Amino acid sequence: MKILLTGVTGYVGKRLLPILIDQGHQLVCCARNLDRIEERWFEHPHIEWVEIDFLKPDSSSVFPKNLEIAYYLIHSMSTASGDFEELELTATQNFRKSISHTNVRQVIYLGGISNDENLSKHLRSRLNVEKELQKGPYALTALHAGIIIGSGSASFEIIRDIVEKLPIMITPQWVLTLSHPIGIRDVLKFLTGVIDQDSCLNQSFDIGGRDILTYKEMLLQYAAIRKLKRRIVTLPIMTPRLSSYWLFFITSTSYRLAVHLVNSLKVEVIAKENPLPKLLQIRPMSYVEAVEAAFTKIRQNQVYSSWKDALSSSAFDPHYADQIDVPEYGCYRNRQQIAFQTNPHKVLQTIWAIGGDNGWYYANSLWKLRGYLDKLSGGIGLRRGRTSPDEIKNGDALDFWRVLLADKTKMRLLLYAEMKLPGEAWLEFKIVSRNNQYSLIQTATFRPRGVAGRFYWGLSGPFHLFIFKGMARNLLKRASS
Repeated sequence: MKILLTGVTGYVGKRLLPILIDQGHQLVCCARNLDRIEERWFEHPHIEWVEIDFLKPDSSSVFPKNLEIAYYLIHSMSTASGDFEELELTATQNFRKSISHTNVRQVIYLGGISNDENLSKHLRSRLNVEKELQKGPYALTALHAGIIIGSGSASFEIIRDIVEKLPIMITPQWVLTLSHPIGIRDVLKFLTGVIDQDSCLNQSFDIGGRDILTYKEMLLQYAAIRKLKRRIVTLPIMTPRLSSYWLFFITSTSYRLAVHLVNSLKVEVIAKENPLPKLLQIRPMSYVEAVEAAFTKIRQNQVYSSWKDALSSSAFDPHYADQIDVPEYGCYRNRQQIAFQTNPHKVLQTIWAIGGDNGWYYANSLWKLRGYLDKLSGGIGLRRGRTSPDEIKNGDALDFWRVLLADKTKMRLLLYAEMKLPGEAWLEFKIVSRNNQYSLIQTATFRPRGVAGRFYWGLSGPFHLFIFKGMARNLLKRASS
């Protein structure tokens, strides 16, 4: 079918896109900024890209008329400015007006479970979006989900942050609120299962996993899976503001998002029973199964150390390059993008030679100082160097980095920091081509751990600014010499 997919750079949209392609659909994908799109999808023969901002009016002319199905997966809760309720309603209205000029017969919307009488601002906004979508000349299928459990999801990362960091958790009383978590795999099954189902047209369905749990039970079950001994003490004196600060400092979430999450966490989110699972023959996972599934995909320490085991046993997955990505949630970034005229293969060779005796192409004395400081704090420092002067393979040690992905075909190198840090860090090099113009994209990503992590980034940020800029510039200079 010809399917319009919005929210394609979001958590659910990114995962839905390859599934729809595998099912043989033709996609029209929307993004506010096409520079954020992965190269492997940008030139895909079954995907047409449209750069559009639904917060701006009069976008109807950019859509092909022969669309059949459309997904509305736009969400503005963590927006940095403005009232997200107003922004979400504006985006929905513009989408509805634009899609009304096409032949779309079904719109599929993923909202939130809103069965409680006292809804949070976030859940109320999700409900208002659904009401606005119902005004269109198409059939609406609305799916309502609670918290989504999957590697990289906000809910999962918050649970992970709290349990991994705190042996004793002094928590707000909202941890006793009942919730109905659902695994991301089940969400995707429901989203694709309702396509063109006559019994799902102009209907809404709550979707949930197999378990109804309090947030406290979720934290403790996560701890049991990770074999961590954890104790939770709830305090009734924590106000919503204090709870928001607690989430902000303990986890990787922003304060703005923490405020909205706290307001929603106080509301019971339990799915009403309905015939959809039986109709689509979906048996949702339990919470434990969803967490375990998340850990098979997660891109942090536990995963990359197992990649090394796979390499040593010659069982490395050749399609791993299509699965790995750098987390976006709760991260700081330094991104350098420079266009160049040099042969891209020479640039690639220069990237592959970085580190070890070759150095890091800029401010090597500062890199060495960072290595010494790492050793003083009990880390590995720069003493590991590199095995080969010009070749890198997945799983290699590279100074105080670990090579997660070295793919010359896709022109991408991804490193994970193994130095002592109050958080996690990635360094990525990519060569991209658009309109016969090559560019080097160098991205340093840091996910802080609590207050110490934020302080570290704030302190080191000015140094990162000129070090990474100089490194990208000198890398291209060396390649052209």
